[in-house]
Amino acid sequence: MRVLDRYLIRQFLPPLGFAFAAMTSIMLLNQIARRFGALVGKGLPWSVIGEVFGLCLPFIIAMTLPMAVLVAVLYSFSHLAADSEITAMRASGISAYQLVRPMGLAAVLLTAGNFWFTDQLLPESNARLRNLLINIQRKKPTLELREQVINSIPPNGLFLRASRIDGTSGRLRSVTIYDMSGTDARRVIYADSGRMGFTEDGTNLQMRLYHGAIHAFKQSDPALMQVTDFVTNVLLVKDVSNQLDLEANDGVRGDREMSTCEMMNVVTGAEYEVALAAQRRRLTADRDLRALLRLEPTPMERRAPRPRAPAYCRWFARLAHLVGTAAADSGAQAPDSADLLPALPTPGNDTLRNRHLQRAVPLDRPGRAVLAGVPAVAAPAHPSRLPRSITPWAEVSGARDEVEASGGRRDQYLVEVHKKWAISVACLVFALVGIPMALRFPRGGMGLVIGGGLAVFAIYYVGLILGETLGDKHLLPPWFVMWAPNLTFAALGLYGIVLVSRESGSTRGGDLAELWDTLTSRWRRRSQ
Repeated sequence: MRVLDRYLIRQFLPPLGFAFAAMTSIMLLNQIARRFGALVGKGLPWSVIGEVFGLCLPFIIAMTLPMAVLVAVLYSFSHLAADSEITAMRASGISAYQLVRPMGLAAVLLTAGNFWFTDQLLPESNARLRNLLINIQRKKPTLELREQVINSIPPNGLFLRASRIDGTSGRLRSVTIYDMSGTDARRVIYADSGRMGFTEDGTNLQMRLYHGAIHAFKQSDPALMQVTDFVTNVLLVKDVSNQLDLEANDGVRGDREMSTCEMMNVVTGAEYEVALAAQRRRLTADRDLRALLRLEPTPMERRAPRPRAPAYCRWFARLAHLVGTAAADSGAQAPDSADLLPALPTPGNDTLRNRHLQRAVPLDRPGRAVLAGVPAVAAPAHPSRLPRSITPWAEVSGARDEVEASGGRRDQYLVEVHKKWAISVACLVFALVGIPMALRFPRGGMGLVIGGGLAVFAIYYVGLILGETLGDKHLLPPWFVMWAPNLTFAALGLYGIVLVSRESGSTRGGDLAELWDTLTSRWRRRSQ
């Protein structure tokens, strides 16, 4: 690296560290303000509370690092321009493209680091945080109950509503309990007041209700209802634990708790399901048509080929295998979906010999294959060999619904995959946007850093949220909606670099007031 490159990177790193720490702290304080009251009210140890907020950090870091890059670029380059250092560099024959090179290198390194962080560490922390919050919710459910709301009491199928709930003493007022635990019988319990608390072993919840009635009925006989009045009624809800089990894990992961290769395994599995369902629909239509025309049925096609895992996942799997880590099989190949659909009959051995054919070749007579593209006139089949009925409509519509469901799952996970990559590449994109903004307005100061940074953040993340919605609803391709903000800002940044490279470095003007005057003057000229 040249001396100038090292100097520019040294000017860039301190603002990057400060902006990253400040933004991460602000977003972490927001999480603390949202969750602190609910966590402290459960009587949890401080180590568990600290772990919750510690597990919130990885998601915050993945979002604040690209933002910190933009703020650091705006601050460092506007500071250099205001001190006439950019003017001196340009007077020495240094072009704007040479100023972009060290920042681009630093942004590429940050992009690679951010992607590795979001792809490998963030899913694990999200999964751990999800399990921890679920385990915390199972502790002291009385403190989770809200007034004037129907609250679920797992895992017994009970729902409770009360006008007043005292989380400290467990006192209840105007209680209504819906008992949906029975398969055929249902109960609705009304009570004027009550008190709830845990038994001595801390696993069962006991509710003592006063002055109420029980309305019971069966679904098999909806005309009959049994009403029982009571003065005191004790209701025991079993297996509601009051102990905090930090090791409990349901083993279920969503798209945000998976790495890229794990999500691509789901995507390739969904694509395989779509191919099998489409193949079954085509074969069913062909079989029904031949049955109606009283023609000989053709042999079944081969099973659709299973998609391969992406090259990145195969390379990562080989690397993990060489290193000997536990993730060696994380992306080696798509999950086996052979049991998702009934196995299709395979063609005979004569057909399998031709590897270039993707499906079985029908025979017009034994031992002679029909040439591709030349239809064969089959003799009418014997009535005993024809199917007795065509395929039921339920089976046809079921295959169609399976195509839609699998395609929806594929798009949902593809959106999250492209989102991981797009947020990581935003480090490079924001660097390309920040450099021309700082060089064009050298006297913008902190107004440019804060105002310009917030404007870019808002537009970018609104575009991501909108794109995620459009991708999940299958209105636009997932890759397009997730990469559209990056492509837009990258194009604007490159165009701005070309413009500032044609101008000489100067500190005259170049503040936000000049931009406002330019916009207002153009508006007045057009309005006239």
